[in-house]
Amino acid sequence: MNRTFRGQSVGTTKQSLSEARRQLLELIQWVGFGRIENLCVRGGEPVLEPAPAFVREHKFGGENDPHPGLTATDFLLKSQVVDLFRQFDVIGDGLILILDVKHGLPFRMFVKGGRSSRAR
Repeated sequence: MNRTFRGQSVGTTKQSLSEARRQLLELIQWVGFGRIENLCVRGGEPVLEPAPAFVREHKFGGENDPHPGLTATDFLLKSQVVDLFRQFDVIGDGLILILDVKHGLPFRMFVKGGRSSRAR
């Protein structure tokens, strides 16, 4: 069971994620700066087969290595990652047209469909 501290989930770790969410997190960390495109979400889980398209930003003379957490076996998730996966739970089934990535973390997303867009 996760606790909250200042509105943020405490105790949510990389190892506590489903395999699909863990793979998406690693893709986000590898992209570093850029975006992931046309990512399907089914039942709140990212669908990675077929692999979503991605665009990596390259800064000349800048830091372009993947996020250092990519090689870590386990760690506490940043609030942006926790929020991303909470949104997946809300979306249920839908399509993430664009998931912007900055500093190896989800920054914003553009969603098509999903539970939150249905009329009640």
